[in-house]
Parts: sequence; C-alpha cells; structure tokens
Amino acid sequence: MPQSHGITTEELKLTASDGYPLAASLFHAPSPRALLLVGAATGAPRGFYRRFAEHAAGRGFSTLTLDYRGVGESRPDDLKGFEMHYLDWAWKDLAAAQVHLEQQGLPLFMVGHSFGGHAFGSMPGHARIRGLYTFGTGAGWHGWMPGIERWRVWAMWNLAAPLIVKRKGYLAWRKLGMGEDLPAGVYHYWRRWCSYPRYFFDDPREPQMGELYARVKSPIVAANSLDDLWAQPRSRDTFMAGYCNSEWQGRDIDPLREGLGQIGHMGYFRPQAAPLWDEALNWFEEQLQK
Repeated sequence: MPQSHGITTEELKLTASDGYPLAASLFHAPSPRALLLVGAATGAPRGFYRRFAEHAAGRGFSTLTLDYRGVGESRPDDLKGFEMHYLDWAWKDLAAAQVHLEQQGLPLFMVGHSFGGHAFGSMPGHARIRGLYTFGTGAGWHGWMPGIERWRVWAMWNLAAPLIVKRKGYLAWRKLGMGEDLPAGVYHYWRRWCSYPRYFFDDPREPQMGELYARVKSPIVAANSLDDLWAQPRSRDTFMAGYCNSEWQGRDIDPLREGLGQIGHMGYFRPQAAPLWDEALNWFEEQLQK
C-alpha cells in the first residue's frame, strides 16, 4: 500500500456478479467521514482519476476508482470477440464497487464523468447512494454539438468507426486519439444511442429507460464546461430531464472566466480543475449535514 500524507492506496481485484474480475484502487482517507465511488467516462482507465482520488481522500473521502471490464487492467488479452453490453459497466461493474464500499458502513456518494452520469440511474443500488455529482454528462447526440465538432463526430460514427470495428472486431479508439480501445458491445450501443437527441431515452428498443431513471430520488449536480464540445449545457439538460424525480441542478462552468484554462470533455479531472473538485466535495459535505 503506497502512502502519501497519511493516504494509503489499496489495489483491489473485485468480482462482478457474473464472475468477471475487475481492477480497482481504493484511496483510504486517514480518518474517513464518507466514501466516494468514481464513475469513469467511456474509455478512461482508473489511473486518469488518481489525482482527484488522492485529493478527495485528503479531505476525508475514501475514494474508489475502477477499470470497467474491457478497459485498462480489466481488459482481456484480446478485445476481438469479447462480448458485453455497454450498461454492464453500471449493472455489474459499478454495482460490484458499490457493494465493496458499503462493507465499510459509511455514507456513500458518487462522482461521475460523462458515462458515470449516464450509469447512475441503471445501477441496481443507486437508492443507497446519498448523492451524485457528475461532470461532462450529456445526451451524446451530434446535433447538440457546436460547429465543426458536430460534423466531425457524425463522420466518426458513420464513416471511420464502422470501418475500424469491421476490420478489428472492436473500436480501436486509440487510433482516433480518443482514449482506451473499446469492446464492440460498447461501440454498438453507444453509436446507436448517440443517434438520438435524448440518447437511450429515445431508443424504441429500450422502452424501460424512462421509467427506470424516474425512480432515482438521490440529489444530483451536473456540471458542464462551456467549452465541452461533447456535452454542452443544453445536451446535459436534455439528458438530465430523464432524472425527473431527482432534485438535480445544473452548473455551467465558464473555464476562462474562472481561471481554469481549457477544460473540454476530459479536463474536469486534470490538476487545473482542482477548484471544481473542491466544489463537488463541498457539496458532498453539505449532504452529510442533511
């Protein structure tokens, strides 16, 4: 267990409900007041969230980061032929991480990044999580994106990505400079849902999603940077409307005015965004007082 300022890091092997092994890291706070589960973005390995997790642990939140199946150290030797549903990351992987954390008997919160905000309503134990603070969560439809990005993303989904998946058997995401390679199951569902303005809430093959997300009662904050081309505030508002029975609130981040530099879609968890981390942790502390 490496240590930093009283924080210990425990490397874990979790087991999902279907037996799949998952790599995780638990950053233990010296005197924990609460627990925090990180719901990563699509294609982001757990190491991407290490600095945030250490920061949160330094403020009393023992924090768990996770490699979803097919990503990072939870990836099989070969992604070709690896079968999974995109929402297995919520149904099974984040669920396993939640069960592990709950053994400690402390209040549990979740911080999401992009997919992490999508996943929350699909997690079987979301009612036991005291609150969600998510960054960069939006509906994913290219029509919500500004200018050139709209057509770049359309071309990615309709021209480049199908050719890559047909040839490789998985989405070689690294070739597009977008992060970790992704299993074909993730690609097929993600591409389909991003073709709808309201993401999976508009998918006629997923009629249960509206009712499922309407069950969420936990409070939520959804923070989006104005320079996040993939998740503009209007995209966020469209998706978050699915959490219709949650007391959710939007937070529009003006990164230049707030002295944060460029945030984009991935910068929420880079060191220059530390003031945003403290906003989230302050909000969790407020929830502890309720």
